[in-house]
Amino acid sequence: MKNELILILDFGGQYNQLIARRVRECNVYSEVVPFDISIEKIKEKNPKGIIFTGGPASVFGDDSPKCDSKIFDLGIPILGICYGMQLMTITLGGTVEKADKREYGVTNVDINNNSLLFKDFGISNNFLMSHTDFVKTVPSGFTNIASTPSCPNAGMENKDKNFYGIQFHPEVVHSENGIKVIRNFLYEVCKCTGDWEISSFAKEKIKSLKEKIRDKKALCALSGGVDSSVAAVLLHKAIGKNLTCIFVDHGLLRKNEGDEVEEVFKKQFDINLIRVNCKERFLQKLDGVTDPEKKRKIIGEEFIRVFEEEAKKIGTVDYLVQGTIYPDVIESGLRKISCNKKSS
Repeated sequence: MKNELILILDFGGQYNQLIARRVRECNVYSEVVPFDISIEKIKEKNPKGIIFTGGPASVFGDDSPKCDSKIFDLGIPILGICYGMQLMTITLGGTVEKADKREYGVTNVDINNNSLLFKDFGISNNFLMSHTDFVKTVPSGFTNIASTPSCPNAGMENKDKNFYGIQFHPEVVHSENGIKVIRNFLYEVCKCTGDWEISSFAKEKIKSLKEKIRDKKALCALSGGVDSSVAAVLLHKAIGKNLTCIFVDHGLLRKNEGDEVEEVFKKQFDINLIRVNCKERFLQKLDGVTDPEKKRKIIGEEFIRVFEEEAKKIGTVDYLVQGTIYPDVIESGLRKISCNKKSS
């Protein structure tokens, strides 16, 4: 059975990965995706719910990130956090205004604990606020469910459509009962059952790789770091000897680290590993260069050239593999988000 999924639309906020983590801590699988993901892709993923993150932009900016408005016609529960709440508001016909001064810090919030989002809460809780704009009037069909003296609409809901917005950040540890807000959205609003565990992720990923790659060949760029190492081991468990790893030893690793990488991957995992010793080549390119950014670019460029040379010796492969961290995947798919003096 396919796992339940919560999609997290990334509007550039600093806590986006933390939101994904909090959802997974509630035993529900989550994926962070670009804010401009297509409606077709959302339908394909078939999420149980969607979360709009905060972000540094203002909804008033010409270049502010906006999702496809048809997302509100899918019949999927949506929770908007900070910028996400403001975007939901203006898209659905409410109004947002600039506050006289930015509100930042832990703030006491009065809540309506009849709302599913605040089920089993007291009437007030401390949450982290971080915003300059605020919701002046909620859209038609919405009711107010939270407020502070300086933010009259700190929370809103449309119970019929399962749309919720909160001006505060429930994902951070500073927010009292913040995880309960997320849990209530998952279980009370989205009706998740919580059948996902982090321990099952590797098994599921290996299975999906087997089904996708089958008997084809893959080539992996291995640096010896955590990201590419994890990718290599997962892929090896999926396709075995059909995987070849190229380890470019540029001489800039820790003492004996190149030997350790070779030892682990060849002997412990029995992976097809090609180690390319090219210390002198890299050091010559870096000779006399003092600027760190220039060094980074030289190393990256030379790494690619070495990898290409070695790949040609191997011949045709069907898949090229690169291990990287989640934020890099998101950032590579996002358009540049302009910051209009607002943080959320």
